[in-house]
Amino acid sequence: MAGALSKSLVSGIVIAAAVAAMVAPTPADHQPSLAEAAGRLGLLVGAAVDPAHFSEPDYAETLAREFNMVEPENVMKWRHIEPARGHFDFGAWDQVVSFAAAHQMKVRGHNLLWPARNPAWVTDGHFTPAELREILHEHIATVAGHYGGKVFAWDVVNEAFDSRGRLRHSVWYDEPGIGLAGRGTAYVEQAFRWAREADPKALLFYNDYAAEGLNAKSDAIYTMVRDFKRCGVPIDGVGLQMHVAVGSPEGISVLTSLDANITRLARLGVQVQITEMDVSLPLPEGQTSEPPADSPEVRQQAGLYGRVAAICAGNPGCTAFQTWGVTDRYSWIPVFTHGKRGSGLLFDNDYRPKPCYQAVLKALMDAWR
Repeated sequence: MAGALSKSLVSGIVIAAAVAAMVAPTPADHQPSLAEAAGRLGLLVGAAVDPAHFSEPDYAETLAREFNMVEPENVMKWRHIEPARGHFDFGAWDQVVSFAAAHQMKVRGHNLLWPARNPAWVTDGHFTPAELREILHEHIATVAGHYGGKVFAWDVVNEAFDSRGRLRHSVWYDEPGIGLAGRGTAYVEQAFRWAREADPKALLFYNDYAAEGLNAKSDAIYTMVRDFKRCGVPIDGVGLQMHVAVGSPEGISVLTSLDANITRLARLGVQVQITEMDVSLPLPEGQTSEPPADSPEVRQQAGLYGRVAAICAGNPGCTAFQTWGVTDRYSWIPVFTHGKRGSGLLFDNDYRPKPCYQAVLKALMDAWR
């Protein structure tokens, strides 16, 4: 989950030009699933999942039919998987791996290190840097080692930079850190080296939000990746989260530079994946139903989704397109925004595909026609 919603948008002109081509559905009797359309491109199309919903038939059937990749939304984050020091709870995460294996889906691991939302036993433990180094090493070695061969890619480090491209203050970096405070991205490098030791065959990703276009944060990520590649640090990819808000007061379009950002990262020898996409809509107070399909906001949402899918499908450096959830019924957005935004995913509360679903599907199909 992103630390905050990205404020990047497509301008109204770009959306208007794209929507007419993106939203038109293909007749149902000739319409492949997202997984089928993406598979013809050699592209992964995924969703973040909560295994608590696997027992719900509509959830499980939609997930298995439409996607060829899954990622745990929360159950692999530190609070859940190591709630007490040395006590690892793999139960919920094992359900994700089992579901994926049963439906021939690939699994992304999310995540091994995050500056935010660490368990209280870590943040309030008054550990020395040497003790924290041992704790972090043990966590990465245990989790990545447990799923070696079952997870094809890991978000090793999540959201280490702020909006100005500076490293966030955190228990892992400098409060007190693992002994590498003041040495730039050295602690990130160490996490990647430990991840490679624990799972030598998996792809290792750095993941962040609001870094999709060319800006201070994406420049800092680019510089880090470039330096890592020069120094032999084992990094294989960058995840661009792509949390987008329709109707944001900030009108700078991420899509004007998304393709260029993917291209420059790919030239460094890494893959790029869209890892957490959702496009939230403003929700009037008390609204419980989906906005009308012909409303301007829904059309803008479809245009955004379709353009990002088209850019990913058309750029060899982009190898996966993933949404942060399956259905609006269980989206994180209304909770995070206190009910002010929502309806950000491809399927509505009743698992019906929305115009943005048709936009993504058409973008994928157009890429292989």
